[in-house]
Order: sequence, then C-alpha cells, then structure tokens
Amino acid sequence: MKKLSMIAFLIIAAWFSVNNSLVDTYVSSLKGNALTVGKQENPLYQSIVKNASTYEIPPSDAKVDRVWKAIPGYNGVMIDIEASYKNMKKDGIFDEKKLVYKQIKPAIHLKDLPPSPIYRGHPEKPMVSFIINVAWGNEYLPEILATLKRHQVSASFFLEGNWVKNNPDLAKMIVSAGHEVGNHSYSHPNMQRLSASQTREQMVRTNEVIEAATGKKSEWFAPPSGSYRDETVKIAAELKMKTVMWTVDTIDWQKPSPDQLINRVISKIDNGSMVLMHPTEPTAKSLDRLISLIKEKGLRISTVSDLMSEERIMK
Repeated sequence: MKKLSMIAFLIIAAWFSVNNSLVDTYVSSLKGNALTVGKQENPLYQSIVKNASTYEIPPSDAKVDRVWKAIPGYNGVMIDIEASYKNMKKDGIFDEKKLVYKQIKPAIHLKDLPPSPIYRGHPEKPMVSFIINVAWGNEYLPEILATLKRHQVSASFFLEGNWVKNNPDLAKMIVSAGHEVGNHSYSHPNMQRLSASQTREQMVRTNEVIEAATGKKSEWFAPPSGSYRDETVKIAAELKMKTVMWTVDTIDWQKPSPDQLINRVISKIDNGSMVLMHPTEPTAKSLDRLISLIKEKGLRISTVSDLMSEERIMK
C-alpha cells in the first residue's frame, strides 16, 4: 500500500511539473503576443508605417543610354520601420530626423551591361570625379597633389605606361596620397587605328608596369585623346577594365587662364560629371578655387570607382 501511495505521489508530482511548464510557456507566449500587438497598435508605430512610403525611392537600374552610353545604377531607399520605431520610442513622437533608412540595390548593375564607354555617373548622384591623364607635366604634379590633399579630395589618375616606367616614384607618390590609378595606354597612340593585337599590347604592358610600380591593378581604361572604337572597349572589358571618357573637358592643354578654365567647368558641371584634366599650369593654378566652387554647389568630389558605385549619398 505504501509503495502504491509513493508511486501515485510521483505520478502526480510529474504531472504538475510538466503542466506548470506548459502553463509558463503559454503565459509567456501570451505576454509576447501582447507586446507585439501593443506595438502594432501603438500610435507612433502606426505613424511610422503610415508615412514610410512617403520616403521611399525606388532603385535605378544601370543602362546603356542612347547619348551617354553606359550609366551606372543607383540604390533606392526604404524606411527600416523597426529600427525607426526603436529610435523614436523614448520620446514617443514621430520625428523625421530619426528615421532609419535601408538602401535597396538595383536589379541591373554596370557589370551586367554589354561593353560600352562611360561618360558620366548616375545623374541623381551629387558627386563628380576628376580624371587626370598623365603622360607628361611632372613639374605640376606636386602642386596638384598638395591641393588635393589640402581639400581632402581623391582623384583618378590615368597613367601612360611609358611614363610610369620612367617615373615610378611619381606613380607611387600618387597612390600613396590615396588616389586611384588607371590605364592610359602605353605610348599614347590613336587607339582607333590600332589592330586588336596592338590594342591589347598597349593595355597589357601598361597594366603590368602600373602594378609593378604601385601594386595596384587597373580597373579603368581612358583612351588617349578619347579615341576608340567598339573593339577597343571590348578588349578593355576582356582585360577586366571599363572604358572611361569624360563629361566636362577643361581643355587645359590649350593653356587657358585660371578664370577661363574655372568658368568652363563650373558652367557645365552637374551630378555625375567626370572632369578631364592634365598636370598643366592652368590646372595647378585653378584647382584650389575650382574645388571650393564645386563643393559650394553641393557636389562631392571622389574617384571614378566611388562615382560608379551604386551607394546612394544620404543628405
């Protein structure tokens, strides 16, 4: 009889233990659901949900434009509702400044497009790039680099292979200053007139000498004098480089006055512009004021890689 009583006691104890655990789990789930329902019904949460679509911008796919050729994509944005609610919860009121955004990538990227030259960045991106083609002008490089450093601006220098071979220290100086380097052919030929094998040789030799001198691989190719044909662009693509042209030309090799150069650029520059220049005296003398005026227009200045990035600039 005592054994039966003990067994019965153990069974009853086990039953209570299991069921108490189930009850605790059930109660906890009710609390969790209550919290979720409470947040969903919270006026602040509802206000964020209601206003979220107002701040959404759809992403823009990369495309080949009839006039501007290849144009990179640009991220869209949407509101992160949960993060925004958490950001505003303490004050309990909707505050536009505390909204948290998520960037949405486009479906088509620059790398998805057929080989095509690039003349500009995305027209909605408030950024521009300086494309500085270097095959001569050593005497002006230190002043140009000093001005860029003073303004904390990074540029893209397109280097001629033969120049790099003869000036490896200057090439290293450009890279060590934080600038991007690209391929500008080996001997500055008219690329339109070269055979496929000659074109490839110009690009490959230049890539090799740039990498040997600076340790950097070239992702971008700028044809001398902007001279190219479709085959040129395709060969660059086969070598994993995209062909870059320009939006605004300083025509600094014609030795304009600093005022002429600045007016020429400022009158045309806009979102996504790529500004062509060389290490010349007019560029060296006008660069300081030119950078300041570009920044006053609300435009950032950075490398071609940054300009081609889909990352949206959040103001």
